[in-house]
Amino acid sequence: MTPGDPDWRRERLDQLLAVARGARTDHGFGWLLDDGSLDPARPPELWITARMTYVWSLVREHDLAEHGVRALREVFEDVEHGGWFDVSDGSDPAKRCYGHDFVLLAAATASSAGVEGGSALLDDAARVHREHFWDPAAGRCVEEWSRDWTALDGYRGANANMHAVEAFLATAAATGGVDWLDRALLIAERVVGVDARAHEWRVVEHFDADWTPLPELNRDRPDDPFRPYGATPGHALEWARLLVELDLALADPPAWLVPAAESLAERAVDDALDDDHPLLPYTTDWDGTPVVAERFHWVMAEAVSAAESLAARTGRALHAGLAARWWAEIDEHVIDDDGSWRHELSPTLEPSSRTWTGRPDAYHAVNALTLPDRLGASSQPGPKGSR
Repeated sequence: MTPGDPDWRRERLDQLLAVARGARTDHGFGWLLDDGSLDPARPPELWITARMTYVWSLVREHDLAEHGVRALREVFEDVEHGGWFDVSDGSDPAKRCYGHDFVLLAAATASSAGVEGGSALLDDAARVHREHFWDPAAGRCVEEWSRDWTALDGYRGANANMHAVEAFLATAAATGGVDWLDRALLIAERVVGVDARAHEWRVVEHFDADWTPLPELNRDRPDDPFRPYGATPGHALEWARLLVELDLALADPPAWLVPAAESLAERAVDDALDDDHPLLPYTTDWDGTPVVAERFHWVMAEAVSAAESLAARTGRALHAGLAARWWAEIDEHVIDDDGSWRHELSPTLEPSSRTWTGRPDAYHAVNALTLPDRLGASSQPGPKGSR
């Protein structure tokens, strides 16, 4: 089988899901180690449980999806103040947009899949996100609240807003609410259309409370797993995929979306692609020089997803060629013998844990393996009006 072909993707998906089933715990879904066992030192976390609820809803495994919905309700939900805790034991009381993005994404996907409890969860997740995280004046989402929603942190981030766009697209699909698409477009206009465009199509990740860019944030901690210094090529590629999805979802999309997606992808490839070293590095500085050169599975998942999306939307051989190259590199270097994806490799492609330990979840990999099928007829090559 050729890497990336339908039969290859189906086989790899089955293998990956077989490993991912081991993440189920009484309190949601846990953190898997390299050998596929649960990390006993980590209680279930919101972002992993919500992501895996999304995964099981996406692939229509209702038993596991329903387990995830119940965990989000019975384990993570803050019944006193509303919203969801980041950790199942309640040890971290802050309410963060990032985790709530994935609750909304999981709920919308569960609702669309007919998972029991999904629609009710979606109603509550949408209300919480709209009331507490959406800032209509900024056209973007705020980052972090205290447990009782009275104290707002001053940091603003593009990462949480990127995942909000993904969640808003899923919510619009589940509810028919075009207001969610309007919000997604507002975020994209500011994060990509303004800030990334002004920085030569490198995505600015960090901002202060007034949305002033903070390009030097965490220079002393460049490998931070959630707020790394510099530009993140994987996020530029993820944004490229989302811009294509937004273009397909809008009834009258602005003309800049697909060209911007191509610009983001081309900048990321120009900065990160090294023909002498397979896979793509985690971060670069602001002139495109790699800073953290470790190779992450999620970066490659988003790289191949962006290439597949752009190939389907534009019909350009460039994107199809990159998709084929990256599927081959994923097959050779990233996918382990048991079908799970190695989450981090060193620049010399040895197992690494500089930033991550283990293989926490299957969200990015499942997205990549299923995306070509989900693109479908609505994203066949050709001009917008031909679809």
